[in-house]
Amino acid sequence: MICPDNTIHQAFDLVEHRSPRPWLHIAREVAKEAQRHQFKRLAIFGTRYLMEGPVYRDALKAAGIQQRIPGAEQRQHLNQIIMDELVNSQFLPRSLAYYIEVIRSFKDEGCDAVVLGCTEIPLLVTPESSPLPTLDSTRLLARAAVRKAVEV
Repeated sequence: MICPDNTIHQAFDLVEHRSPRPWLHIAREVAKEAQRHQFKRLAIFGTRYLMEGPVYRDALKAAGIQQRIPGAEQRQHLNQIIMDELVNSQFLPRSLAYYIEVIRSFKDEGCDAVVLGCTEIPLLVTPESSPLPTLDSTRLLARAAVRKAVEV
């Protein structure tokens, strides 16, 4: 079982061990991919609730990976872009420029990659436009689900 919504994984512990079916945790799958690439410090982008919450903090800590989140004003602006624009299929050049500016600041601070921890962010920020390698959480979870489904 999978849930492509990053933020809802705050409740993952409530269903993981009670479900008759196995679940894949989105942040754990991102952590596995980060380990595969030997990334040590990740910038986390998503909704304000995700950036401030335990989903990535806990999964990355368990994997021995550091995380960084944007400052309060940046978190608010990134969240506003998601909620007011991206979920309404608005992909504005100024918003892409803002995301790129914030990603670049994390690169300058020594981050190895950026987690695109919201389904809509990869519609705006692409691997080609990002100053850092991107970890698209939704895509990584989907690939993990396919691998799990075809296991023998």
